[in-house]
Amino acid sequence: MTPSPNHRIRNTSTELQQAAQNLRKNPTPAEAVLWQALRAKKLDGFKFRRQHPIGRFIADFYCSQCKLIIEIDGEIHDEQQDYDAARTLEIEQFGVRVIRFSNDEILGNLTAVLEEIRQALVD
Repeated sequence: MTPSPNHRIRNTSTELQQAAQNLRKNPTPAEAVLWQALRAKKLDGFKFRRQHPIGRFIADFYCSQCKLIIEIDGEIHDEQQDYDAARTLEIEQFGVRVIRFSNDEILGNLTAVLEEIRQALVD
């Protein structure tokens, strides 16, 4: 049976829940910018959660309606591409799709990022 990504807290540890809360309190600049564009159903009426626990990971942004995760990659991700690929494969086992953007993409061309997210929401 595939675990359901709709249950944020179920099957997650107390430590993971606390880590998600801490991440919500201390967003990166790119996370803050994207959150302002996504929060309160601002993007075509789709509801997003931020720092959403799923399995043993925390997704940067999650839309349960479309089963879509948005990950924001900072500079450290240049050095951990193999880890990120393995993480994405494991998350996809929950029946969700993962799309990734760099900090630079979000901070430099938010309009293009939002258009790509719109496409992913309806695909």
